[in-house]
Amino acid sequence: MNRAVDAGILDLARAGRLGAVSCMSLGPSFPEQVGALRGMDVDAGLHFDLTEGVGGQDSVVALRTLIVRAYLGRLAPAWVDARLQRQLDAFERVYGSSPAYLDGHQHVHQLPGVLPRVIEILQRRYGARMPWLRCTLPRSQPGVGLANAFKAQVIGALGAGALRRTVRERGWRSNDRFLGVYGLSGGAAHYARLLRRWLDAARDGDLMMCHPARAAAPAEGDALMRQRAAEFEVLSGEDMPGWLQARGLRIERQSRITPLPAR
Repeated sequence: MNRAVDAGILDLARAGRLGAVSCMSLGPSFPEQVGALRGMDVDAGLHFDLTEGVGGQDSVVALRTLIVRAYLGRLAPAWVDARLQRQLDAFERVYGSSPAYLDGHQHVHQLPGVLPRVIEILQRRYGARMPWLRCTLPRSQPGVGLANAFKAQVIGALGAGALRRTVRERGWRSNDRFLGVYGLSGGAAHYARLLRRWLDAARDGDLMMCHPARAAAPAEGDALMRQRAAEFEVLSGEDMPGWLQARGLRIERQSRITPLPAR
């Protein structure tokens, strides 16, 4: 997305605080950072983008418009296919291998009209070597607040059930439940409180998303940069290992938790 986000992610990956890194493969900084990323013990996946237009190489639509078109059956398969193929091609060309997983910027990968195209193209390209897919079915998470819990339920309702059924029917891989949804505001203390609640709720195979970045000049960031920096402060802090240890948790690559089925 930008260099400040890259720097925060790479610092956390070096410190063993992340198990996966989602890459916007058309972004201008992706080729600059991929060498460092390749040597880290993380799953590198494609962050499929239909709404942000990072890199300016694709036409995009606003998220609300995309959701309405998806539920009205007005998404052109060729439009989705072209963008997914281009982003997969760019990931493979720059990273040197297929993505370990696929998720969506603003969770677009799970929408009606998008998910069927994702499934068909991934199966055609990778066959038995299918990447794992991010599922957004929320884990029950007491203490995060009604607004955050409601937002998590809404995200899950926009296609997580269909994705879960598809991966189970076909024997593909996914995370179990999803954590980390909140209003993307509130500062470091608020994020630390939420993070402890998510860790309390976490179970084997769950996935918690985060949005870290190193603090940067406004020109290099986005409207959420202050909160991204707050997330980085908490996730990189000295308390994080103790929070994990106290709950019997460890950060792991999803590809190790749910390995590829035997061929």
